Amino acid sequence: MSEHYEHDKQITTNILKDIEEYRVHIAFVESDGYCPRFGYSIGLYKEFNHPELIIIGLDPESTGAIINNAKDEIEKGTRFIEGINYPDFLVELPVQFVDVKKEHYPDYLGYAGWYNDNSINFPTLQLVWPDREGKFPWETEFNENFKFKQPLLDRNTEFKFLEERNLGVFTTSEVLEGKPIKFVYHNEDGDWQFHSEEDPDLTNAKLVCLEELVKKDKTLNEIYYLNYGESAERMNIGDKWKIFEK
Repeated sequence: MSEHYEHDKQITTNILKDIEEYRVHIAFVESDGYCPRFGYSIGLYKEFNHPELIIIGLDPESTGAIINNAKDEIEKGTRFIEGINYPDFLVELPVQFVDVKKEHYPDYLGYAGWYNDNSINFPTLQLVWPDREGKFPWETEFNENFKFKQPLLDRNTEFKFLEERNLGVFTTSEVLEGKPIKFVYHNEDGDWQFHSEEDPDLTNAKLVCLEELVKKDKTLNEIYYLNYGESAERMNIGDKWKIFEK
């Protein structure tokens, strides 16, 4: 507990120091092998009354350079908005911005929430990069290989999983008949299992679409980030999930 406290204290100290000196701090979270890496600003809202910025899927150096460049433009009076191509952040390719839904804040903007008075009452824009052909994720020609390297945070609040909605996952007839899901496994090979019992009767195994289970129980979104080999369990629906690492 004390080690975690000291680590957290060091991070918050660095945030305050950077904002005092540079008027922005850039937080970066590396990929765990399943969830994509991302970085976000802390300080733009309080310093400039401008939305914070988040970038998903780029390396730390690019993320830091882009957010710092954006901060310099904001300092000059620029305000970034949705639906416009901005050409000056990537070589030969434009970027766009989208509004981040509040439902995604706890998953991506932890220390920004801390700095902004432990709340979600601040706006955030996601900087969205295109594929190598200049197509954005919402365009039909977008390269599907990049789809889950850059989840869009202006949508999908009802389905947060980094998988196709029609992905086949394993469960049992008991779950489909109404028993609550209490045990979730994300296997090393990428398969998902959703069960009502720790040792289910696999003679009753069923293959269903992931979206079907999420529609039945939206609290499954709370563990969308489970890494390969990890599992989660709870006593009842609504209880806090207990995560078990591989």
